[in-house]
Amino acid sequence: MNIDFNKTDGLVPVIIQDEQTLEVLMLGYMNQEAYDKTVQENVVTFFSRSKQRLWTKGETSQNFLHVKSMHIDCDNDTLLIKVKADGPTCHTGSRSCFQTEYNQNFINELENIIADRYENPVEGSYVNKLRNKGLKKITQKVGEEGVEVVIAALHETEVELIDESSDLVFHLLVLLREKGLSLQQIAKNLEERHK
Repeated sequence: MNIDFNKTDGLVPVIIQDEQTLEVLMLGYMNQEAYDKTVQENVVTFFSRSKQRLWTKGETSQNFLHVKSMHIDCDNDTLLIKVKADGPTCHTGSRSCFQTEYNQNFINELENIIADRYENPVEGSYVNKLRNKGLKKITQKVGEEGVEVVIAALHETEVELIDESSDLVFHLLVLLREKGLSLQQIAKNLEERHK
């Protein structure tokens, strides 16, 4: 990567984004040395402006940020790093340093929770109960919830429509996981159709 460290007195801003949910987790700064260490170790290291030294995120908390991909902006002076976080990113214990009203990417997070239930079954989990009943039951639930969304849209309150729509999205995510598909595949398909 041809990063222009000279534009900003040796430091470039680095946006940290969750690789799965795409939520922005934090902003930090890197100098050449921090960048080189990050590339070498595949764990995000910043240059701390307050401590005036290299600082590996997670060195105290053990909530390391594992690099999944790095992207440079069009001016070669800002980095976007997509990561897998070992835990909360913010020193306050929050998932992100930005206190947004709600997790704007919770549907992606829910997809990950469902995948985890498939890989690590939890007794009593609704996902596992559905999975154990098989594909026919899962598809039946998607159909039922679809009909309930239509009924709620035509005859019920906004709250009921939101509840039924949430049920439909949840069951659709379970169906996609059962069939080995992902939201990413759906998003790419929709993007291609849009073109």
